Amino acid sequence: MSKNLCDIATENPADAVPTSSLRPLGGPTARTRVTNGAVAIGGVDGRTLWARRYKDVVALHASDLGGADLMSEAQKALVRRAATLVVELERLEARFASGDKPPSERELDLYSRLAGGLRRLLETIGLERRPRDTTPTITAYLRAQT
Repeated sequence: MSKNLCDIATENPADAVPTSSLRPLGGPTARTRVTNGAVAIGGVDGRTLWARRYKDVVALHASDLGGADLMSEAQKALVRRAATLVVELERLEARFASGDKPPSERELDLYSRLAGGLRRLLETIGLERRPRDTTPTITAYLRAQT
C-alpha cells in the first residue's frame, strides 16, 4: 500500500488529515492576506502608530533591496523581522529620551540585545542600498517617443 503525504507527515496515520479535505494550490483561498500584501501583520489593526511605522520600515528596507518584486521570500521574512526590531528600538529610544526616569539596567540590556539582533539581520540581508534598474525597455522607450 502506498503512503499519501498525510501519512508520511504524521507518526500516527489515524491522526492524519483526510486527503479529501486538502485544498489544491492556486485557488482564491490558497494565500493569506499577509502573503497577498493586503495587510502587514495578520489579525492586527494596521492604523496604530506602531503598525504604520512598521509598514513604512518594511517598505524602506524593501526599496533598499531593489523592491519587493526582486526579493526572495526569505529576504522578505528577514526584512519583516528587522522592521519589528527597528520599531521596538525606536519605541525604547523615545522612552529613554523623554527623561521621565533614567533607563533601568534591564531596559538597557534589552536595547543592546535588540540592537545586536538588528545588526545581524541587516548584515544578513545586506546593509548596502541596491538601486533598482530603471532603464526603460525598447518598447517603453519607443512608446514614450510617440
